[in-house]
Amino acid sequence: MDKIALVVGSSGIIGSNLTAQLLSSGWQTYGLARNPNTENSGLNPIAADLLDLENLKLALKEVRPTHVYITTWMRNETEKENIRVNGLMVRNILDTLSPKGSVKHVALVTGLKHYLGPFDAYAKEGFLPETPLREEHSRLDLENFYYAQEDEVYAAAKRDGFTWSIHRPHTVIGKVVGNAMNMGTTLAVYASICKEEGRPFVWPGSAAQWNGLSDVTDARLLAKHLIWASTTDAARNEAFNVVNGDVFRWSRLWKRIAAYFDVEAVGYDTQIKPLETEMANDAVTWHKIADKYKLKENQLSRVATAWHTDLDLGRPIEVMTNMSKSRKLGFLVYQDTEDTFYELFEQLKEAKLIP
Repeated sequence: MDKIALVVGSSGIIGSNLTAQLLSSGWQTYGLARNPNTENSGLNPIAADLLDLENLKLALKEVRPTHVYITTWMRNETEKENIRVNGLMVRNILDTLSPKGSVKHVALVTGLKHYLGPFDAYAKEGFLPETPLREEHSRLDLENFYYAQEDEVYAAAKRDGFTWSIHRPHTVIGKVVGNAMNMGTTLAVYASICKEEGRPFVWPGSAAQWNGLSDVTDARLLAKHLIWASTTDAARNEAFNVVNGDVFRWSRLWKRIAAYFDVEAVGYDTQIKPLETEMANDAVTWHKIADKYKLKENQLSRVATAWHTDLDLGRPIEVMTNMSKSRKLGFLVYQDTEDTFYELFEQLKEAKLIP
């Protein structure tokens, strides 16, 4: 009974993969979300609103987790509001659990905006860090909701005596519907539309991203890293970058993805061509494609998040992430990035989310 997990944000791209990994490893697992995912057999779903403290206390009344995994966030109009809302969500969950005295470890997932800046000033000139990104890089002199979330964890850990870990993945690639940051599925949907309409598969990002080195994080690898850090003494009270372990250039991978979907690849050509603009009128097209191939989701906004893909691929620098810290402490899991994308595409086909 010393492995009782509470996954906060269990319906998301990270949370859903984490709950699957925990369950397969024999953990008693609770999944908390506004609309819990019930696809994982054996998961104990909990519906709750993280911004409603009384609702949260009622929902978690009988739950005494040993390990808490916070994998959720909420986007707001300004970074100031991001800080207020996302800090409050972390505070509410930890304040609710505090009187129980059961929590041994809290793992918080943030990301590379820790180094690159918040949405309002993301990867702009003047805020560009040295790469590869390393955990010891100091915080930017900018408002950032990731810092607020971390500070809530640190304060609760000091109060309640649990250990913690911070996990900073690069772009997370994995299967989920309705997620706000979902590049892998977005590219699969875009490629499917291109194939159906005979359109070229046009690179939407910057020259630096097209030509430079990059990395990503497989959601399944991130799940293993979360469990490793939360159960390994040497990893206690540390922040970690989390990526697949290889690097790639989009100038190659873009062509490989195009070949997978049998569409024409068009690379960088003097200017950024945002995917949000390219897909602006595709909602009706996707609805027709979904009807034609009997797909499970006919709402384009549920399967594609062009704005976030543009954010990642439009950066003015190449972005690589150093993971030596985890390697030195014993986390040796590796994932080939091309396989990450191809395996995701096969999962999406099997789930009838793309043709």
